[in-house]
Amino acid sequence: MSTSVLGLNGADGSASLGDPILSVNNIEVVYDHVILDLKGVSLAVPQGGIVALLGANGAGKTTTLKAISNLLRAERGDVTKGAISFGGERVDRLSPDDLVRRGCIQVLEGRHCFGHLTIEENLLTGAYTRRDGNAAIRRDLELVYATFPRLRQRRSSMAGYTSGGEQQMCAIGRAMMSKPKMILLDEPSMGLAPQIVEEIFEIVRDLNARQGVSFLLAEQNTNMALRYATYGYILETGRVVMDGPAESLRENEDVKEFYLGVAEGGQRSFRNVKSYKRRKRWLA
Repeated sequence: MSTSVLGLNGADGSASLGDPILSVNNIEVVYDHVILDLKGVSLAVPQGGIVALLGANGAGKTTTLKAISNLLRAERGDVTKGAISFGGERVDRLSPDDLVRRGCIQVLEGRHCFGHLTIEENLLTGAYTRRDGNAAIRRDLELVYATFPRLRQRRSSMAGYTSGGEQQMCAIGRAMMSKPKMILLDEPSMGLAPQIVEEIFEIVRDLNARQGVSFLLAEQNTNMALRYATYGYILETGRVVMDGPAESLRENEDVKEFYLGVAEGGQRSFRNVKSYKRRKRWLA
């Protein structure tokens, strides 16, 4: 295991969380048998942690999440090297629904609600793998409504006619209906107003604190993600180029310059950043 896992467990002086619930060990992903998209990616998510997977569009964040959730094969992709373990067991050859039953579920980029179903019908689709009876499912539905009061108000509305923020809440609520141990959340801020983005991240923190759900967040909004995460990994062109505790990444000059748009002397435009030497040092 990489030194990144040591950081997660407190070797750097940070607060110790649980043992890793998810371990991704040196994976490579190939599409159509020829296109190498991920190159030796390793990361870990501790039990009860919130970990951010950061990077620009096209860096490999979504591919990493789909490799974990076993959705790559639907897009002619495959994990050709390395291994993925969840809950201490290797899972990279399981079917997606087997992984959901084990407690790991992905909320896809773009929300992907069923537009022709109501909000409540969408939420109930999240419980399709459960076998604990209608009473338990109804209790959890009420818990989702308590977490997302706006969804209770819109429970009879067609999801396709609700706002982007409401659809994102619906997608997370649908994931909660599967009784997850961990949620893979892909670009939760995409297309949403800043106030709604903050509300979504507050809900993520609340679910993590009160229900112990672990999160792996793939996010371009680096500033927001690092406010809520405990640890972060930065991807560029399919490789992890930096990782560390969230507070450390927020203070790192490279991260400030290339991902937060802040450098010595204040706010700077990416167009004016002479980045070659520093980027070369990152990737060396």
